[in-house]
Amino acid sequence: MSDQLPEPPEVAREVFTGEAWSRAEAFAELLAGPGVVRGLLGPREVPRIWDRHLLNCAVVAEAVPEDVRLVDIGSGAGLPGLVLAIVRPDISVTLLEPLLRRTVFLQECVDSLKLENVEVLRGRAEEFAGKREFDVASARAVAPLDRLLSWALPLLREGGELLAMKGERAAEELAEAEAQLRSSGVLTAELVSVGHGKVEPHATLIRVVAGRAPERARQASRRKDRAPRPKRARGQ
Repeated sequence: MSDQLPEPPEVAREVFTGEAWSRAEAFAELLAGPGVVRGLLGPREVPRIWDRHLLNCAVVAEAVPEDVRLVDIGSGAGLPGLVLAIVRPDISVTLLEPLLRRTVFLQECVDSLKLENVEVLRGRAEEFAGKREFDVASARAVAPLDRLLSWALPLLREGGELLAMKGERAAEELAEAEAQLRSSGVLTAELVSVGHGKVEPHATLIRVVAGRAPERARQASRRKDRAPRPKRARGQ
């Protein structure tokens, strides 16, 4: 399958600099070979690995602050999480993925590329709510925004950001999720364009900044934490 892998475009050398270049090339080979064989990437995607996948994900780094803890929800083949880890060694990346065969592939990629800023975590986002906290959550083609909010926001600190990679329907999804955005107590929600002059078309993100959880959510959490009072037997 890797025989179909095209030469990287010139702009790739501008996006992947230093050690990131050799790692990006190696990851492209992993995606085109084992990634296709194991069903993480379709064979027809191999000719488009550089422009549609690696570069498209790498430019998301433009919207990621420095030195943050990032969780990639539903990481799949490592897009965009693993690519962000390659291009941004300053950030700490958690690849969160529920399927075993995908986490095995991801861990093999992390080991092969010698990425010390990445951990692979198997499970669903809702399983780690209240247990792990991150500054940024990324997601690509995982779920509609309204559902993604319910998974990502509980993993973010107050002021943390969800960066959801979306295509042509980004504005529609943002409008459709208006009610949930209000009820979730988010601070802001907006469209962000990245990759101008590097990818065509440029990548569109929905950036949501997490606020403090709504009062009813905090009250429910406090009620849950309270130990139940022991029942008194009759006559006592």
